[in-house]
Amino acid sequence: MIQIIFSDLSAAEMAAIPKLLQLEILGEFHGLPDDLEKLDSKRFGKVSRDGRTLYRYRAGDYRIYFEPHEKGLLIRRVLSKNTIRDFLFRTSLPMAEDDQLADNHKFWEFIEESDSKS
Repeated sequence: MIQIIFSDLSAAEMAAIPKLLQLEILGEFHGLPDDLEKLDSKRFGKVSRDGRTLYRYRAGDYRIYFEPHEKGLLIRRVLSKNTIRDFLFRTSLPMAEDDQLADNHKFWEFIEESDSKS
């Protein structure tokens, strides 16, 4: 069983999601393969830069950004694709492909905000 660890920011973002959807999202993480390279590309994306890899999971209208951690998976951000915050975040970046995220320092700064809030 994979242990799921939330940053303070992602825990607050997750708490804003309806309880049933929270359970559905967490259920998906329990079914992840040990090898994250074998994830379903229709629901998961991958962003890498400077040796760091971040994964994106699509759960309905939500996007969960996470990375491997020594104890399991660290959830960095949980964003609704329909929120103003997500809209502003996505429109400030060329978001056509996960590869474009990997090259954009603003994306990594956004993700790293969770480090300072943990």
